[in-house]
Amino acid sequence: MKQLSLGMAVVALFVSQPVLAGDGKDIVKGAAIGGAGGAVAGAIIPGLGVGQGALIGGAGGAVVGALDKDKKHRRWYRDRDGNRYYVNKRGHRVYRD
Repeated sequence: MKQLSLGMAVVALFVSQPVLAGDGKDIVKGAAIGGAGGAVAGAIIPGLGVGQGALIGGAGGAVVGALDKDKKHRRWYRDRDGNRYYVNKRGHRVYRD
């Protein structure tokens, strides 16, 4: 029963997030990377199956992919010193004040 409710949560996340975020490609990419990492973790961690790990990692990756951008759809990065910036249309770094 737990697996079924977790699976339904993942499906609900995939259905609702592209509407909210506006960029489904990043959500799917994050879910794929998280799912692959979760499957590896599920194979290594005792008591956690590969499928369970993939579902948990996929859900987490989708959330990170959805929340990675701000309201203006800019992707934020951090430099070596920890300062936040985004890259504008000209390819220049724009640092946050």
